Amino acid sequence: MSLSIREIVDQLGGELIGNGDVDIKQIAPLDRALPEEIGFVAHAKYRQALETTSAGAVIIPPSLADVTHLPRIVVRDPYLYFAQVAQLLNPSKLSYCGVHGSAVVLSPLPSSVTVAPLAFVGEHCVIGEGVVIGPGCVIESGCHIGAGTILHARVTLYPDSAVGDRCVLHTGCVVGSDGFGFAPRRDGSWEKIPQIGRAVIGDDVEIGANTTIDRGALNDTVIENGVKLDNLIQIAHNCRVGENSAMAAFSGMAGSSTLGKRVRVGGQAGIMGHIDVCDDVVVSARSFISKSVSEKGMYTSVIASQPHHEWLRNAVHLKHLDEMADRIRALEKKLKELESKA
Repeated sequence: MSLSIREIVDQLGGELIGNGDVDIKQIAPLDRALPEEIGFVAHAKYRQALETTSAGAVIIPPSLADVTHLPRIVVRDPYLYFAQVAQLLNPSKLSYCGVHGSAVVLSPLPSSVTVAPLAFVGEHCVIGEGVVIGPGCVIESGCHIGAGTILHARVTLYPDSAVGDRCVLHTGCVVGSDGFGFAPRRDGSWEKIPQIGRAVIGDDVEIGANTTIDRGALNDTVIENGVKLDNLIQIAHNCRVGENSAMAAFSGMAGSSTLGKRVRVGGQAGIMGHIDVCDDVVVSARSFISKSVSEKGMYTSVIASQPHHEWLRNAVHLKHLDEMADRIRALEKKLKELESKA
């Protein structure tokens, strides 16, 4: 796909400076961009890249508007604009359309819906306009999928799951599987607790490959509008993820925990069950949140890496922290006694 710079600005806005007739076929980093590609600079510290780039055009902030003679689009947030240009130049490609003959569909579908080979749609499902159901997907009975949503290959929706409008579910993700609910018996075995809630996904949500979202035990598990989930994430039963929050790969939430709006969770971070995290919190990668967070800000519980022999020595000290704390308290008490006698 090719668009002139002027056509890009007509669709996305921004201030055009220079030749607007230059055709742009793709986006690229400035250090390897070609004359038919567009790059971006978000901060003045990268301005030197403008002097050596071969890009046909650039996206820059107002502070850099006069430092290059290249055709340029001036916007307040070049990175966001760059993402929007990337979407324009790279529209979704479908290798199939309509309902494939090998698909099994037991619910009525709008004519605009695509169902790929070997997909299954169960009874009593409600499927919106323009939905794409990829190869091998399983949509079980009673599910709802909003307009414009795309399910890539082998996505599974368990019964009565709901997915909103304009969502993207990547390969292998599972929505609405049973939560981890078991009651212990006296003999040490387990009694399964039926999970009778649903998994409900809002609008404009993106769910990465092989991410799992459990249905609620009694109440619903809810992923609110605009949430972005990376690959290989676990969301347990009865959790709620607030609007426009984002979670990186290998992170997870234990049962009945809640994230507020605009929360960012780093890779491999964990949220303990039955706690609440307020709006606008950032959880650093590999951190563990073990109690509720009521004030916005960044939270970290990571121990920095160190040579193995040092780690072993410190691990020994960790075992004696309680004993050391008791000794310190005793010494402080003696010190106060001596000071009072002086």
